[in-house]
Amino acid sequence: MSYIIKGLDGSVFEHLYGLSDCKLQEHGAIRINVDKPQAYPDRISLRDIPVGEYAILLNHTFLDSPTPYRGSHAIFIWEGKKEAAILTDCIPEVMISRTISLRAFDNNDMMIDAAIASNEKIEENILIFFENTQIKYILAHNAKQGCFSCRITLNNRQNNTFNEGEA
Repeated sequence: MSYIIKGLDGSVFEHLYGLSDCKLQEHGAIRINVDKPQAYPDRISLRDIPVGEYAILLNHTFLDSPTPYRGSHAIFIWEGKKEAAILTDCIPEVMISRTISLRAFDNNDMMIDAAIASNEKIEENILIFFENTQIKYILAHNAKQGCFSCRITLNNRQNNTFNEGEA
């Protein structure tokens, strides 16, 4: 069974790149100079933002659906990044180094299963979830802070695509 983990499309955030701190605040966002390793997970590259780089902290709608599970939360993006990471059958280090909440959804954007996992158990849970043919996608969140991490889809299922608002 093959799965895809995809980061957010950075071009969606391009209008924020290079703005002054004042202008960022008008968008409900702030710029942070990364001062410690493994503290600022980028949702575009699915890597930790290196020390010395800049992160933008903003609110992101990760499930824009008229269901009880509609949701948004604060995320970090690596300022200037545009190209989304696309990983096949590979858990990014940014997830392995954290405890992750995995939430499995059906075609109606209703959660039908969930698990907390870390390390090799993340992939194990993903594969178990996708054994259930009702599961359309999985949303991963950092369990400690609750922030959205990424969307996971089954590689060979139809309709792997999604709108950015659903990411």
